[in-house]
Amino acid sequence: MSKTSNKQRTIAKKVTLQGVGLHTGEDVTMSFLPAKENHGFAFKRIDLEGEPIIEADANYVVNTQRGTNLEKNGVKIHTSEHVLAALVGLDIDNVLIELDAPEPPIMDGSSKFFVKALEEAGIVEQEEEREEYIVKDVISYKDESTGSEITVIPSDEYQITTMVDFGTKVLGTQNATLEKMSDFKEEIAEARTFSFLHELEMLLEHGLIKGGDLNNAIVYVDKEISESTMKKLEKAFDKKKLSVKPNGILDNLTLHYPNEAARHKLLDVMGDLALVGSRIRGKVIANKPGHFVNTQFAKKLSKIIKIEKRNKVPTYDLNQTPLMDVTQIMNMLPHRPPFLLVDKILELSDSHVVGVKNVTMNEPFFVGHFPGAPVMPGVLQVEAMAQTGGILVLSTVPDPENYLTFFMKIDNVKFKQQVVPGDTLIFKCDLISPIRRGICHMQAYAYANGRLVSEAELMAQIVKTKNTDS
Repeated sequence: MSKTSNKQRTIAKKVTLQGVGLHTGEDVTMSFLPAKENHGFAFKRIDLEGEPIIEADANYVVNTQRGTNLEKNGVKIHTSEHVLAALVGLDIDNVLIELDAPEPPIMDGSSKFFVKALEEAGIVEQEEEREEYIVKDVISYKDESTGSEITVIPSDEYQITTMVDFGTKVLGTQNATLEKMSDFKEEIAEARTFSFLHELEMLLEHGLIKGGDLNNAIVYVDKEISESTMKKLEKAFDKKKLSVKPNGILDNLTLHYPNEAARHKLLDVMGDLALVGSRIRGKVIANKPGHFVNTQFAKKLSKIIKIEKRNKVPTYDLNQTPLMDVTQIMNMLPHRPPFLLVDKILELSDSHVVGVKNVTMNEPFFVGHFPGAPVMPGVLQVEAMAQTGGILVLSTVPDPENYLTFFMKIDNVKFKQQVVPGDTLIFKCDLISPIRRGICHMQAYAYANGRLVSEAELMAQIVKTKNTDS
């Protein structure tokens, strides 16, 4: 992960739309609300008890039939992609989306009305900088069964190209490219969803487009259409007369662009990749994209970003004058050699601390762990992280020498690499939640040789020693 100078953005005020869900057929009121920094995108079901929230996260994708559907703890959101595409296309980072039904309104099958509403709400800059994943290597996902493939390659900005080929003469092969996000409103937002006649017949038979009408979908007629089928369509869409245009689409609407299908597929890719949870600086090339391959790629990319972020060793100048040397550390911590496992503190704030330990062959634990193959015990790595975290929590009281720090809980401990004599350990502890009543809940990492060696989620409490005045 690499931070850019760009600030995060949200909207200035609440804005509301009303419509019908395409596949559920339910009336829905949807509101966009401002959200705090680092919130990201999330859906809130205000029609359900407790008003549960589902984050826009690829790991919550449960179904990609006719749209990207999310589910968390039994709560569902259908067809999320058009809304998310609008948010990404307008360069927004943090928004809460309230719904009183499981599916956003389909509107005209594009993102146009969502873009309009968000612009009416106003877009405002926030204080914190945006994190952006900078693509340095080629990353791909291919669905072998369909031949669909998505690849992202290095680029100076976020770009998307889609190539569409459904093997039908009526649609043919189409391409669309978005060179820069600022062109989204004019070039992509109005591209409407589409369907083929053979799909439409199946969907009607199974009742899967209850909220659809011929004003929010382009219908490509990819087969001979019988008189009986035409009558069914006219009845289903409450039209007195339908016919097929020379370009092979039903005459309910006129195409905005000759390659509107490819542009809408690009819109879908944008919305689905919003589920990665991070801005992307790279060029996405999608060949025959669909919601399944889009979201599988989003899951893969999300996992890669998470691993890289976790394994990314913070850069510190180990030769700089430390904030605290070992003597100052002993003035704060009750630990003493050989059980003092922090040599110096490089950084200390209200929410994080960075400490260092130089591991030498003289460590007493190497005598028995292991003779001939010395390895620092994992439990002592955790202890060292905890001592570093102890500096953080003890810095909140005026007389730290009169307190002791005790473990309450250790979770999610993972050991990644061996620590051996000659290694320099860097410990970084970040608060997960504010310190309350002397209880500190923090995420701790230990790094050596440019790699993550161990991590743990720690909870500790400081307690005043009995021999002091209360």
